[in-house]
Amino acid sequence: MMGPAHSLSGAAAWLGVGAAAAAADREMPWPVLVVGALICAGAALAPDLDHKSATISRAFGPVSKALCEIVDKLSFAVYKATKKPGDARRTGGHRTLTHTWLWAVMIGGGASALAVLGGRWAVLALLFIHMVLAVEGLLWRAARVSSDVLVWLLGATSAWILAGVLDKPGNGSDWLFTAPGQEYLWLGLPILLGALVHDIGDALTVSGCPILWPIPVGRKRWYPIGPPKAIRFRAGSWVEMKVLMPVFMLLGGVGGAAALNVI
Repeated sequence: MMGPAHSLSGAAAWLGVGAAAAAADREMPWPVLVVGALICAGAALAPDLDHKSATISRAFGPVSKALCEIVDKLSFAVYKATKKPGDARRTGGHRTLTHTWLWAVMIGGGASALAVLGGRWAVLALLFIHMVLAVEGLLWRAARVSSDVLVWLLGATSAWILAGVLDKPGNGSDWLFTAPGQEYLWLGLPILLGALVHDIGDALTVSGCPILWPIPVGRKRWYPIGPPKAIRFRAGSWVEMKVLMPVFMLLGGVGGAAALNVI
């Protein structure tokens, strides 16, 4: 899928988690619901860091472009080192390592550890990165005609304000994990979820997605999971723009309302 659909699906997924949490009597404070949805919307772009034309690879200028080169080469190296006889020959790392459940768990766990061990500045850095990506994904038409600096300023301002809101007692810095020293441990959850939602979205397209790696399926270790080919679609097609994106918005609205006990 394309960036806007990925971001919308990420936000909708976190709002759905909020509804489930409310049903399980672990209701999210509204700042956690909002911040988590924005983080998840940004994180749903992150697996495409292995592609030079992706939104995330362009979002932070030379830094993200250089990181894209590293991730692409790393992904390709892992693919070559672990592929089985049935896996296809490739010339690049797109839709390999960063599009797996293991990568999602690693970046989610790493983000949680960074948030807990790195203190306030680590939290601000995580928020800044994902706020910028959320702006690029959810407001893609506006972001395309804006300068990178304006988007970065919006991301930095949003991160500072949201961190201040979350820090207030009862606003959710210790949501779900309440022991002393576990503030913001939950930040890795929307990041993990965003990556998984991205992978599921790509699995719906023509190429499928090797979500299960490194678990082998038959003669392939990088088996492209997906529905029957007859109902797959091409990224950016009318199915994505005219059907899936409105569905994601509707599901997100319902999930958010349920999470806030409006319905």
